[in-house]
This record gives sequence, C-alpha cells and structure tokens, in this order.
Amino acid sequence: MDWDDLNQTTAADDEEESGGDWIVTFSDLMSLLLCFFILLFSFSTVEQMKFKQLIASLQDAFGVQEVPKAGTREGLEMPDIEHQLEPDAVDELGGMVMKEMESIKAEVEEFILKNNLQGKVEVQTNIRGTVVTISDVVLFPVGEADFNPQAYPILQKITEMLEQFPYHVKVEGHTDNQPIHTALFPSNWELSACRASRLVRFFVDHGIDPTRLSAEGYAEYHPVADNSTPEGRAKNRRVEIVYTRDSIIEKMKEKIGEKAQASDTNG
Repeated sequence: MDWDDLNQTTAADDEEESGGDWIVTFSDLMSLLLCFFILLFSFSTVEQMKFKQLIASLQDAFGVQEVPKAGTREGLEMPDIEHQLEPDAVDELGGMVMKEMESIKAEVEEFILKNNLQGKVEVQTNIRGTVVTISDVVLFPVGEADFNPQAYPILQKITEMLEQFPYHVKVEGHTDNQPIHTALFPSNWELSACRASRLVRFFVDHGIDPTRLSAEGYAEYHPVADNSTPEGRAKNRRVEIVYTRDSIIEKMKEKIGEKAQASDTNG
C-alpha cells in the first residue's frame, strides 16, 4: 500500500466516525421531540375528556344528537344555558328534564290502560319531547275534521293531562298519501291542518291557556309506516300531541334558578 492509499483510507474512516456522531445527536433530538409531543397529546386528551363530559350533559338536556368535534370553530348551536348554569347545574337540568318527560309518559300510559285504548293511542319520549300519538279513527270520521261522538270523553281526559303538565304543546295533524279533493279539503294539507286546529280549539274552549298551544299540519309528508299497505296507511293517519322538550327545559331552568337564588339567600 502506498502513501496515497493510506491517506484515502484514513479520510474515509474519519468521515464514517463523523457521520456516526451526527446520527447519535439527531436521534437524541428526535427522542426529545417525541417526548415533548407525547406530553402535549396527553394534555389535550384530558381536555377532550372534559369536553366530552360536558357535551354528554348538554345532549341529555337538549336532546342534541350531533355536536361539533373538539377543536372545531363551529361551536354548539344550543341555547345559551351553558353561559347561565354551572356544569353541575347542567347535569341537574338534564336529569330533571328526563324525569319530567318520563312522568308525562307514565301518566299517559295509565290513561291508555284505563280507557282501553291500546293500539289506538301510543306515547313515547324522543328528541322532540313526550309525544302522544292518537289514531285518527279515535277522533274523526274518514276524510273529516269534526269529532266522532265517542271522541269527547277521551278529549276531556287529555285536557286534564294538559292541565296537569303546564308545558307548551304542539298539536300535529298527519294523513296517509291517499289524495282528497272535497270542497272543504282540496288536499291533505288542509285536512291535516284543520284536524290539528280543531283539537287546539277544543282545548282552548275547555280552559287551556292558548299561549301554550300551537297547531301544525304535515299532510302525508311525515309518515311513520309504509303507505303501500292498509295497515301502514292507518298508522300514518294520526294526530300527535307533543309536550315539547324545549318548553320542559325552560321550566326546569326556572326551577334551578329559583333553587340557586334561595340557596344564595339562605347562605
């Protein structure tokens, strides 16, 4: 081996040793950065858990099915109750709303049993509130908006329930998809709206505060069953009495506010 070959070998060894030192330093830097980002992620996970807990409480209170993900700028399109109540109060509100909706449901179920109305009157709780569904044959003749004679005792019982639970009530009329063309009802829009209005008028005439009531007609466009069968069409011809969730929330908010005020006064 001559002198030039020896110099080249020594230079190559120096480059390898120098390159190895650089890699070690770079690896240390990457390890530190990894630890740093792991810490940041752990902090953000804690905040996300708090966010999810808050959202769960608000969903129970307001019946919201979808909310923006953490980190978005969309915010929550909800009433401003989160600015008025502490987190504990929000949890309390959700529980109170659900309990009251279930109380209304239980009262209606008892009414159904006492009057042998199984299959003709149903009740459920959902995102809208507590919904009482009455088959049209219980209240109206086919294609009409005047009550059947046997409907009046039932309507009187329903009026008593409205008095017991002083929330806003929406009365919704629904039909099947069979067309109607009469002098009074050119279409199912008029029939469904007139039936809902007829119920509201009955409640007002029997002492219910008209500011608590509203009437809406949906024709055949909110079916709950298949209109291609007689059974399905029978289910779609209905009137729904809705104790609205929003109204219950407002009443429960008032109760929580009164409770907090009384606590501050006593304290």
